[in-house]
Order: sequence, then C-alpha cells, then structure tokens
Amino acid sequence: MPQPQLIPPAIPGEAFIGFARRLANNAARFPGAPAVIDENRRLDWGSFAELVARIAGGLTMHGIGRGDMVATLASNSVEHIAVYCAIIHAGACVVPLPWSATEAALQLMLKDCGARILFASAAHAETARRLGAEELVMVEALENWISWARPIQPVDVRPTALINMIYSSGTTGAPKGIVHDQRFRARQAGRVAQYGVRPGARSLISTPLYSNTTLFLALPTLASGATLISMSRFDTTRFLEVAQVEHVTHAVLVPVQYTRLMDTPGFDAANLSTFVCKFSTSAPLPAAMKAQVMARWPGNLIELYGMTEGGVSVMLDCAAHPDKLDTVGRPSPGADIRIIDEDGNELPPGAFGEIVGRSGAMMQRYHNQPEKTAEIIWRSPEGLDFIRSGDMGRFDADGFLQLLDRKKDMIISGGFNIYATDLEAALRSHPAVADVAVIGVPSDAWGETPLGLVVLRPGHDATPQALCDHANAQLGKTQRLSAVELRDSLPRSEIGKVLKRELRAPYWAKATA
Repeated sequence: MPQPQLIPPAIPGEAFIGFARRLANNAARFPGAPAVIDENRRLDWGSFAELVARIAGGLTMHGIGRGDMVATLASNSVEHIAVYCAIIHAGACVVPLPWSATEAALQLMLKDCGARILFASAAHAETARRLGAEELVMVEALENWISWARPIQPVDVRPTALINMIYSSGTTGAPKGIVHDQRFRARQAGRVAQYGVRPGARSLISTPLYSNTTLFLALPTLASGATLISMSRFDTTRFLEVAQVEHVTHAVLVPVQYTRLMDTPGFDAANLSTFVCKFSTSAPLPAAMKAQVMARWPGNLIELYGMTEGGVSVMLDCAAHPDKLDTVGRPSPGADIRIIDEDGNELPPGAFGEIVGRSGAMMQRYHNQPEKTAEIIWRSPEGLDFIRSGDMGRFDADGFLQLLDRKKDMIISGGFNIYATDLEAALRSHPAVADVAVIGVPSDAWGETPLGLVVLRPGHDATPQALCDHANAQLGKTQRLSAVELRDSLPRSEIGKVLKRELRAPYWAKATA
C-alpha cells in the first residue's frame, strides 16, 4: 500500500534553523561555556563543536550524507552525545538502538533501518559484534577513527529532513521505527524553552539516549546553548550528588525515579535549590507523588503526557494548578486533543473514550510499515489526521485530561469496563504499598477479573487480604479486586514503564494450557 505520511499543522511565520546549525551557532557565541559533561569528561562548546564536526567529517569520508541512517548501541556518555550530534551534522538520521531489547529484536532493527555503520560502547560490544553491521566503531576509540578526518560545516537540511528514528521495544512482532524530522525537534525545543532551558541552564539526563523521554530534554538543551549533564546509569545517591555539584537547573525523570528519589535517605538534606524545573514523563505520576515533589523539591514540576509518535501533547504545570494533580493537564499550545469511541466517533466533553491528538510535533510515519502507520491515524470530520494514543481518558469540566488506562490493558469483567488506574490508586493509598500494578486474569465466572500485584515498602508488613480489603472498601462493586499477590519487584522497561504484558502472560498461559 502507499506510504501514509502525517503532516503537522503549519505555523505562520515560523523560522526554521536546523539542529546542527544551532549547535555551530552556540559554539561561536559561547566557546568557553560548558556544553557536555559526564562522569569522565567535560567539554566546552568550542571543543564539543570541533569534535562533532570531525566525527561528521569521518562519516562523510565513509560515504554518509543526506538521507542515510547511522545506528548507535551505546550507553550515555560525552562521546555518544557527540556521535549523535555528528550524524545529524552530516545530514544523516540517527538510529539509537535500545540496548534493553533482545538480540533478535536488535537484528531486526538494524536490518530494517539499513545502517551500514554502527557505533557501540564497550558495555555493549559483544552484542554489537554479533549484529553484523558492515562497520563497527567503538565510541571509546573515536579519536583513532577520525584521526584522518577533517571537520566539515553542518549540512544544510529542510524541515522535513529526517533527524532520528526511535524503535518501539519489539517484544512482539517486528519493532516499529518511529520517524522524526528536523521540524519535530525544532518545535519541541521551542516548547521546552518556555520552562527556562536556555543559555546558562544545566540539564541532567539519567535515562538512555535511545528513549524519547531523554531526547525531550537533551536535544533542546543542546539546541539552546545550555549545558547537558549525562549519567550513564541512574542511581539515587549519585543523582543527588551530581545535582548538587553541577548546580543542576533542569531534569527529566520517569515516575519510578521520582518514587526512588523521594524514598532515598538524605533526600531532604540535599541542597537542590538551583532547580528551576523538573519534567515527568513516560507514565502517569500519581497525584500524591506530585504533591510530595512539589513540597520537598525546589522548583516547578511539569508533567508531560504524550507519545514518541507525537500528536498527543498535554502538559500539567503543577505550580499553577495544584488542585489538578489527579490530571495530566491541558493540551499544549497548538495541540488539538479529542476523545473518540470504539467506532471512531468523536465524543462530547466529559465522556470516556480513546485519546487522539494532533500537534506541531508529529512523526512522519512508521518506517517501512505503511499498514501500521494507517492503523494509528484517525481522520477527523474536517479531514485532519490525528494520532491514536491507545489510551483511555476524558476531559473534566475545566478542560483537564484525566487518564484511565491503556486501551489494551482495560479489564472487561462481566461486561463492565474496569480501569486499572482506579484500582491501583486505591491500593497505593495504603501506607505499606511501594509499587503496584493491576492486571486482568482469567475467570470462569466473569471472563476476566482484576488482580492486584503489590511490592511492600521496606520495613512495612501487610497481608494480601488486608490490602485487598483496603482497596475494595474504596471501589464500586463492579470494580473490586478478586485478590492481591505480593511481589519482590515489578518488571519495568528501561524508562520505568511496568511491563503488564509480562505480568499477565503466565496467568493466561495456564488458562489455555
């Protein structure tokens, strides 16, 4: 079938400057200011831009240019950030492979993107070698690889030129390559700037560069001429140390990281007074945790609800709306967010349904998968293309969006729709609960029934029945949990999302055995 392509709304009078050109301009304006920092290395803007231009020169010598794709399989580091920027500098598209994926999924991704060159870090060297790229370059040996390369000027690009392709996890079927263009990232940088990410800001990232969560802050920080500080792996104690020593002003974290930081001994003694703003994304942050962060951590908290695919863009300014912490906020400026039913009909305000969105930052398509691209598009009565989120929600009377559940995670018990988020909130209100997930498991009587899986806080004790009774006392008759089980931990992705598919699998496997 023909390849569908999503076209975001035009912005009258929009001035476009490519990402690589922005970096070169920053180097000219702030040559001695810090650009990138990790545990082992610090580069000012002049040195960083020179390294990026030399790596780009090496790529050009190897025949890489406009429209080509170059892959990475690397941990966060100054070198990886430089490689990422250099690929864009050369006019090519970065494909950061998720090292958390299986080797089989990585093989599919590398074949799908067609990258001839793979940059890898030592931590992932063995896997990288088995992937069989035409050329493998270790980021720790960049100086050898570019020893004969001359720096080049940024390649001029159009707004629709590809900048990066991010793969879905690929746990079932072929992974989907989500294609972003230069316009997507330029507009995102404009959104982030309103929260103080500008020259002089110091942003800390602690999630992998292959995640859009990380790129949401990392690329705008670099585009603005601010300082990007990178952690190769997240550790609560180390995060607090880096935040204080480096006078961090901004950070992006996922909900599980906020939970762990709030529970870290010594958190309240840490001097975090330089913080201007923290961002939370990738999964809903419970209202009680938002309140804790606002009370105990200086600076504002902005919750971001959206998708790697773009389109859906909602933001909650917690300082401005402390009475709306049970929501994910209002549509971002320029975003059009609607609710539709199972048949694709638009629903009125207050009705529950699937969330669809259209905004200035939208992916172009899924790479090489026109059918999947077509599936995610909802066309409005006016003929506009929206991206389907797969999430269920509704707008309250004030226009704030309340999330309910993933459409695929909704539990249908005895003909009633049950949203796991409601049940999880009831369980989470028990003081002994540290982490929780509710899933649907097989039931002869009801088809499926909700089961609570709970991780207890250290030093706390509660029986499964006590937890079940506590939650059910707050729930309606059709919502109630059938049981609660205790777990040592819950499986999560690298960016903190609970892997409910893994949790459900053994229960449904037994039912069909």
